[in-house]
Amino acid sequence: MSEQDSPEALYIVLISIHGLIRGNDLELGRDPDTGGQTKYVIELAKALSGQTDIERVDLVTRLIRADSVSTDYAEPLETLAGNAQIVRIECGPDDYIPKEQLWDYLDGFTDNLLVWLHQQPRLPDILHSHYADAGYVGLHISQLTGIPLVHTGHSLGRDKCRRLLATGMILNDIEQRYHILRRIDAEEDTLAASALVIASTRNEIEDQYELYDCYAPEKMAIIPPGINLTQFHPPSAIGDGTSYLPHLRKFLSHPDKPIILALSRPDERKNIIALLEAYGESPRLQALANLVIVAGNRDDIREMADGPQRVLTELLMVIDFYDLYGLVAIPKHHSTEQVGEIFRLASTSHGVFVNPALTEPFGLTLLEAAASGLPLIATENGGPVDIIGNCQNGLLIDPFDVKGFADALLTVLENPALWQQYSASGIENVAKHYLWQAHARAYLSKIRGLPKGFELLPKTVSRTQASRYRKLAICTEIDNTLLGDAEGLEQLVKLIREQRKKFLFCIGSGRRLDSALAILKAHKVPKPDILITSLGTEIHYAQQLISDISWSYHIDHGWTPHVLRRLFEDLPGLKPQPKSEQSRFKLSYFYDAATAPSIEEINSLLHKQDFSVNVTLSFGQFLDIVPARASKGQALRYIVRQRDIPLQRVLATGGSGGDEDMLRGNTLGVVVANRHSGELSTLAEMEHVYFAMRAHAWGILEAIEHYDFFNL
Repeated sequence: MSEQDSPEALYIVLISIHGLIRGNDLELGRDPDTGGQTKYVIELAKALSGQTDIERVDLVTRLIRADSVSTDYAEPLETLAGNAQIVRIECGPDDYIPKEQLWDYLDGFTDNLLVWLHQQPRLPDILHSHYADAGYVGLHISQLTGIPLVHTGHSLGRDKCRRLLATGMILNDIEQRYHILRRIDAEEDTLAASALVIASTRNEIEDQYELYDCYAPEKMAIIPPGINLTQFHPPSAIGDGTSYLPHLRKFLSHPDKPIILALSRPDERKNIIALLEAYGESPRLQALANLVIVAGNRDDIREMADGPQRVLTELLMVIDFYDLYGLVAIPKHHSTEQVGEIFRLASTSHGVFVNPALTEPFGLTLLEAAASGLPLIATENGGPVDIIGNCQNGLLIDPFDVKGFADALLTVLENPALWQQYSASGIENVAKHYLWQAHARAYLSKIRGLPKGFELLPKTVSRTQASRYRKLAICTEIDNTLLGDAEGLEQLVKLIREQRKKFLFCIGSGRRLDSALAILKAHKVPKPDILITSLGTEIHYAQQLISDISWSYHIDHGWTPHVLRRLFEDLPGLKPQPKSEQSRFKLSYFYDAATAPSIEEINSLLHKQDFSVNVTLSFGQFLDIVPARASKGQALRYIVRQRDIPLQRVLATGGSGGDEDMLRGNTLGVVVANRHSGELSTLAEMEHVYFAMRAHAWGILEAIEHYDFFNL
């Protein structure tokens, strides 16, 4: 048996959802979502696949079928290298949409990815999520399976919000444009649940992650990304790097002058307009060097998205204002393969690479430029601090100091000895500190030290037993959903009895088992096949009410109720509910909204104390805390997976906030009309959530008709 086939070889799943991801000809700079992260995850997957103790690497992203992008992104599988592949999973609409519009579809992506994972020969050893959207998905899959979660933020919402506020934007505008609060909530939850957080620089940990309630430096590791030296290297011969020069000649009167090069997306945060203004304010710079700004690819600025359109239009206006014609080049197109040529062209000219971004989480282009022999001028905010500190090959600048840009550029360009020193030092130290092979080895040393995931949940129901049911299921809350209208309940019970052999009947309730059984009996509801009670912390099977021990063992991970009780006992507006409403895995309180902290404040307090739990407010007055791995939605997914019932054939009904995760994702969700249904208003735009016009059992009957459920 080879080492790769040994039981110790790891199966790793990388999750990176947004942007355009493929193995060749990356469309870097096409839009704000297709930048350095795209390249990072591709190179990471390739580097890991080359390690002897890796069995398999899957890079999971979104499948896109749209005329606006290549058909490459509609291929479910794409081989990357050896035992590494790209896996594309359906997520919401077929169209290519910005990451800010993906949030409502991530639950469906999670459900689809879980189905795919369970079709594989075995589940992965590690999940590694990239960015907040993938963190949301990775968190939920980790909670359902017990697989350890590793996370890389790439950029963080709190830092972005802070910097946008500094530019004068108001919070409401930031939220409307970026859904920043939803992103920050996802980041907090992901950080709390991650076994390991990988950052690229110490600055990233201290300046960005430190802003979070779940800041835990002891579980963070600094592993800088690598660089491919076969693509990025110094000019090796006369003329090497000059093939891109014809693209610039149409712009430049004296194309042989040194090149000040900026290469980034046309994004306001990249601050390239400030660089152009610094150049326009300095006749010495204009006499000394040309400015080349490679800002993505474009055919027609008028057809671009608002953000890139604003940046490119402003660039053209600044060029016109300073009359920089013949001095500045803004080429329309470049390919991924040409980036190395562009760097070598600037290096051959004895130019400089500039990254003037307001903040730069890492700065992969800085490594590429340095490996090509270019000195660096870069923002002092973020990753460049570490890169220039390690490579000793340039100067840091304040991105708000336009004059400082020009002074730093002149310092290097007017001093040939310093230019040579920075060039040689960059080439040497990039090879010393920033290779993908070294990154992969450091990465594996960290994840090898993680605790093993809990025993994966078994499929306890045999296919013979499961086949007794048609592949349909109904799961409903009791209070203010199933109950509340006697006539409607009578009609629904009649339908349940008529169709009972066609579907699995399930209760998903916040009540304890004894309370749920008593009220169902009192209202003459047929005994369910399965009862999910105490907000998803208990599962029992009829008719003998057998408890699912595997589920209890699974959700017990990290659960410390005694510590939680001490934390909550002094909070105003919270009063413990009677013992009859408490259970082993559920702490329940009466919640007085007039005096109690908000749910956001309670979650913040829990995060600061390093608790990973689920907090639910139902009917505006009942606050419940359960383990992170427990919820009605997660328990429902566990049950139907056991029985091979697709989520698209599960009718999940509810009427308050405690039901939300049953309704999200691929289930056929139903919100019955009642005075608390507003707690589920965030689901209103979701395709698979139906808001019934009628209340209680009538609403369930209405939804069964709406979905034509028994004829699916």
